[in-house]
Amino acid sequence: MITSQTQLSINNYPNYFIMNTTTEVQVDPFKIIQVGLSFWSSKTLLSATKLGLFTLLGDKKALTAEEIRAELGLNEKGLYVRDFLDALFSMGFLQRNGVGAEATYQNTLNTAMFLDKNQPSYLGGFLEMANDREYKFWGDLEEGLITGKPQNEIKYTGKSSFEAIYEKPESLAQFTEAMSSIQKLSFMGFAEQFDFSPYKQVLDVGGSAGLLSALIAHQHAHLHCTTFDLPKLEPFAKKTAEQYGVADRVTVKNGDFFRDSFPEADVITMGNILHSFDMETKRMLIRKAYEALPEGGCLAVIEMILDNERKENTFGLLMSLNMLIESDSGFNYTQNQFKQWTSEAGFSRVEFFPLGGPVSAGIAYK
Repeated sequence: MITSQTQLSINNYPNYFIMNTTTEVQVDPFKIIQVGLSFWSSKTLLSATKLGLFTLLGDKKALTAEEIRAELGLNEKGLYVRDFLDALFSMGFLQRNGVGAEATYQNTLNTAMFLDKNQPSYLGGFLEMANDREYKFWGDLEEGLITGKPQNEIKYTGKSSFEAIYEKPESLAQFTEAMSSIQKLSFMGFAEQFDFSPYKQVLDVGGSAGLLSALIAHQHAHLHCTTFDLPKLEPFAKKTAEQYGVADRVTVKNGDFFRDSFPEADVITMGNILHSFDMETKRMLIRKAYEALPEGGCLAVIEMILDNERKENTFGLLMSLNMLIESDSGFNYTQNQFKQWTSEAGFSRVEFFPLGGPVSAGIAYK
């Protein structure tokens, strides 16, 4: 607790960093400033990804600021290019050898693996979409909190984000690539960690580009997987199955998971589906899964499921705010909420296991 004596010290002390010996409270405004201006660092990384900097530096290439400026077609004011690169170096996204105009820049292990488009582990698709779409929409967060309305394409065009994305082939391609890139690691973790040995048929509801089905089929040769989504996603899903060499064991089935019954399967998966919708829609999708499953089957959701105290998964909470930006009433949910909804649908028990970072799997057994 900051006492009046502490407050007096703050008001009169010439510096910002104060240790009050009476209360032993350290006052430091830097975290406030750092978070308040974190869009500086965010936009710097997003711009580097969008410009293709990390791809340019692939294969352990080391280039000077001037060489990078020329390759990327940046402005001739080289000082700002060096500021840009040195900021990325300071944040840990580049390595630098030397100082000044002759210094060379290289990828770090992380940026080489995850932000070079030529690598199969590329995750930058999601950052590119964040740069092109979400960055400007998040500028209206306070309006969203006041009105409760989405702040994405629907605000400007009258069309929902999915309508706007699906009507343009280039937008749909970027969106599916973004979703695949950001979900790949957690999907791989689920395919490796979950025990599929008792099952034969897997259905991925809202499968998008078919990545989860392809990864599961690739990891488990005895399984047949079906990816279930709208017809416009079919070419992407077929391409993914072919890329992973599992086209003979991945079926692409067209359908609308709001209107159509789910095809029967032993395991039904939903990768980042439930968080997009309101509570009643979440319950409806869980009920439909229950109805499509046999006794002994299970529903597996892969999401940024929140801890019950709602304090540990900061990224998951921010993603829930992103649902305010992107949807009418989507939100992230806690483990207890998932247990409640699956119990209401008839599932007998639930378990959870982490998949890395803020993502975990929730398994409900029938």
